Amino acid sequence: MNRLFANTTRTALDVLVLSLALAMAYAVRFDGVIPPDMLKRLFLGMPYVVFLQYSLLHAYGVPRFAWRFVGLRESLRILLALVLSMFVLIGLRFVAIELQTHQVMARHLLVPLGVIAADLAISFLGITGMRMLYRLGAEQVANKRRRPQTAGPAVRTLLIGAGDAGSLVAKEITARPDLNIVPVGFVDDDPMKQGQVIHGLTIMGSTRDLARIVSVTGAESALITIASATGPAMRAIVSRCEEIGLPPKIIPNVYEIVGGHVNLSSIRDVTIEDLLGREPVELDSDAIREDVRGRVVMITGAGGSIGSELVRQLARFAPSNLLLVEQAETSLFHIHRELRRTLPNIQVTPCIADVCDGERMERLFAEYKPSIVFHAAAHKHVPMMEWNPGEAVKNNVFGTSQIALLSDKHAVQKFVMISTDKAVNPTSLMGASKRVAEIFIQALNEESTTNFVTVRFGNVLGSAGSVIPIFKEQIARGGPVTVTHPEMERYFMTIPEACQLVLQAGTLGDGGEIFILDMGDPVKIVDLARDLIHLSGLRVDGDIKIEFTGMRPGEKLFEELSVASERTDKTRHPKIYVGRFRPHSFEQVSAQVDALVAIADSADGIALRKSLVAIVPEYRAELLA
Repeated sequence: MNRLFANTTRTALDVLVLSLALAMAYAVRFDGVIPPDMLKRLFLGMPYVVFLQYSLLHAYGVPRFAWRFVGLRESLRILLALVLSMFVLIGLRFVAIELQTHQVMARHLLVPLGVIAADLAISFLGITGMRMLYRLGAEQVANKRRRPQTAGPAVRTLLIGAGDAGSLVAKEITARPDLNIVPVGFVDDDPMKQGQVIHGLTIMGSTRDLARIVSVTGAESALITIASATGPAMRAIVSRCEEIGLPPKIIPNVYEIVGGHVNLSSIRDVTIEDLLGREPVELDSDAIREDVRGRVVMITGAGGSIGSELVRQLARFAPSNLLLVEQAETSLFHIHRELRRTLPNIQVTPCIADVCDGERMERLFAEYKPSIVFHAAAHKHVPMMEWNPGEAVKNNVFGTSQIALLSDKHAVQKFVMISTDKAVNPTSLMGASKRVAEIFIQALNEESTTNFVTVRFGNVLGSAGSVIPIFKEQIARGGPVTVTHPEMERYFMTIPEACQLVLQAGTLGDGGEIFILDMGDPVKIVDLARDLIHLSGLRVDGDIKIEFTGMRPGEKLFEELSVASERTDKTRHPKIYVGRFRPHSFEQVSAQVDALVAIADSADGIALRKSLVAIVPEYRAELLA
C-alpha cells in the first residue's frame, strides 16, 4: 500500500510539474501577459501535451528511476524523452496547420514554436530539479544518521591525485560522514589541472608544494587517490609526505567500483607492496577460461603462498573440480575452508598427500583424472636446503618427476611447473634441484602427449618465510633488522600478480617452453628494510638499526631470470617471455635423476652435489673439496 501511494504521488508530481511548465512557457513567450486566444490554446492543449510528455517519459523508464539515486545517466534519459516530445509537438503543429482550414478546433491545438522551446527547458529543469532536491534532502538525512555520535574531530585530509579515481573518491567521501574525513583540497602534478575545482575541492598545487598547502589548509593526513600508481611514483609521494610529517594513506584497488562507488572502508596505511607497485596485469581471461572451465584441475602445494593463490584465481574460471594436494594438514584446512565460504558453488576436493608418495598420487590421478596440473609443491628456502640437501632432492626432483610421469601416464593435457630464478646458474642446492626438475620435464615433453611447461619467476612479496615478514617481525621486536649484504638485490612481484601470469603462461605453452615472467627492476634488500622501517613510523638508526650479517650458504648477490643459451623471446603477452633450451635426451636425464634420487637419503652431501653438477654443469657448488 505504501509503495502504491508513493508511486501515485510521484506520478502526480510529475504531471503537476509538466502542467506548470507549459503554463510558464506560455507566460515566458508572451512576457507574462497571455492573450485570450492563447490562454484558450493553453487550456485546450495542456491535456494532450502533458499526456504526450509523460507517455514518453514512461517509455524511457523515467518513473522507475529511484529519486534517491538520480544522476547524470537518469537526467540524460529525461532530456531525451522531452526532446522527442518537442519534435512530436512540432510535427503536430504542421499537421494542425493543414487541418485548421477544414476544422476550427485544429487552430486551438497549435502550440507556438516559442512555447515549445521554452517548455522543453522548463520541463527538464522541473522534472530533474525536483528529483535532485529529493536526493539532496535524502542524503542529508542519511548523513545525519551515519554521523558517528562518539567519534572525535574529523581528520582534515588532502587528496593526492585529481584524476578519475580522485574524483570518485572525493564524491564518495562527501557522502560518507561516518569515515570522519574532511577533504580540504587536491594535489596533482599535472600543471594543466592546477586551480580547477572537482566536487567543490580546489586542485591547490603539485606534490612539490605540499608543505605550503598543508600550512594553508591545516591538513592532518594525505590520501593517495591515484589509480595504479607505479612503485617509483608511490615511493616519491610517500617520501614527500614523510618529510613534512603528513601521514599518507591509500585506497587499494581504487577502481574496484560497484555502482559507481569506491570501497572507502578499505582505506589503510601505505605498505611495502604499494611502494613496489607496477602496472596492473592485463589477462586474456577468455583464453584462461577456455583452458579451465569444466575441467578437473590439480594444484600441488595448494596450501602454500603460491599454491593457495593459484587455487583462488583458478576458482574464478569455473573448473568442474579443484584438487587441492597438500602435505601440511593445517594449510590445506585453511584454504579449503576459505573456498567453501567465498565460493560455495565450486567443487573443491582437499587431498592430504605427499608428492613423493607414489601410491597415494597414483590413486588420486586414477580416481579424479585431472586435465591440468599446476605443480607448486617444493622446498624453497635456500639455507635450509643447504643443511638438508637430501630433502631438497627428494621433494624438488623426485616429487616433480613422480607427478610429471603420472601426468604422462594418465594423459593430462597440460602440466605447469612453478620454478624460480635461483635455477639460473645456481649457486644453491635448492636452485640446482629446481633446475634438474626443469630439465626433466623438458626432456619428458619430447616423449609425451602432455604439454609440459615451466614458469620461472623471482621472489614474491609476503610469502611465508620471505624477507618482508621477517623484517616486520624484527621491527616489531625493536630491531635490529638484519640484511646479509648491502649490495644484495632481488626481483619482486606480488603473489596475485605472479599467479595471474602463471595462469596466462599456461595458456601460451605448446610444450617444452620455460616461460619467464617480467619481474621489473631488481630492488636492493637494504632499501626494502629502510622502507619498512619508515612505513612503521620509525627512523633508521635512530629507532631501528640495520645490521649486515654476511651472505649465507648458497646465496648470491644478484639473481638472473634467464641465460643466453635460452634464446629468450617475446610472447603475445607483454609481461611473459619464453626461453627454449636445447632438449635433453629423456633416457639420459631419467637415468641421471634415478642415480641422484638413489643417494638422496645418504649422509654424503658431497656426492649429492657432484651428482647435481653432472646434470647441471653450471651449478657452482660449494663443499666439493
